[in-house]
Amino acid sequence: MQTAVERAIDTMWNRYHEPLSLADMADTAILSKFYFSRVFRTLTGTSPGRFLTAIRLTKAKQLLLETSLSVTEISYMVGYNSLGTFTSRFTRSVGVPPARYRALSYGGILSLPSFSGPARGNQAGSVAGWVGVPETETPVRVYVGAFNDPIAQGVPVACDIRDGSGPYRLEALPEGQFYLRAAVVAVDDLDPNPSKRRPLFVGAAEAASVRAGRTAEADIETRCASALDLPILLALPELDTRDASDVDLTVPVARAPLGGSTAPLGAPAR
Repeated sequence: MQTAVERAIDTMWNRYHEPLSLADMADTAILSKFYFSRVFRTLTGTSPGRFLTAIRLTKAKQLLLETSLSVTEISYMVGYNSLGTFTSRFTRSVGVPPARYRALSYGGILSLPSFSGPARGNQAGSVAGWVGVPETETPVRVYVGAFNDPIAQGVPVACDIRDGSGPYRLEALPEGQFYLRAAVVAVDDLDPNPSKRRPLFVGAAEAASVRAGRTAEADIETRCASALDLPILLALPELDTRDASDVDLTVPVARAPLGGSTAPLGAPAR
């Protein structure tokens, strides 16, 4: 079944600009649309439709950084018939409007708007654990975030940044269930073109249930990305300034234990 789902995902990447229906995607997997939808969600953590949306927005990010096309032209090129719908979805998922995202690529991103404030006092809980990174000779920065959705989009509810493997802690979380996502990026020798930067490794943990006054435990092992991994839509760190002293934090962040920078979490587009 994994091969069938990967075939469907490959079709999404190649035909993202087309009005692909669930039936179209199921046909490429050679499965009934109902069975395809169930298997797809099991393997990827989300529906085919939402995966396709993530791909379209990822492509839009690339076009904004690599071309001089207008936002309107790009919205149609990635399969949207409404500029308003495209702009609202892009802003909600990436953290900034399309035009602003393009402008920030010239000097780096300094902050993202906070969509919801952190929980306070006895209303807050936390998640802690160990994030593991495969052996590599390249110095790396690890971004760990808690999201309301399986897709790493929008501003994380909380995040932590550290250098290499080690303990992480996400503070000031309200009660509820959160999806934990990690992205590992190189600190040195970055490609000067932000759209071409890639995460070295990615990772995820089972959804964590947070209770006020308690700390949930969840370890995360990162690995090389696969076709089944959802694109990470948030603008960072492909637009990361790489200088912690310049970052104006607007979401709750725990400082990295080993001197890592403090900035909202994200990962480069595919």
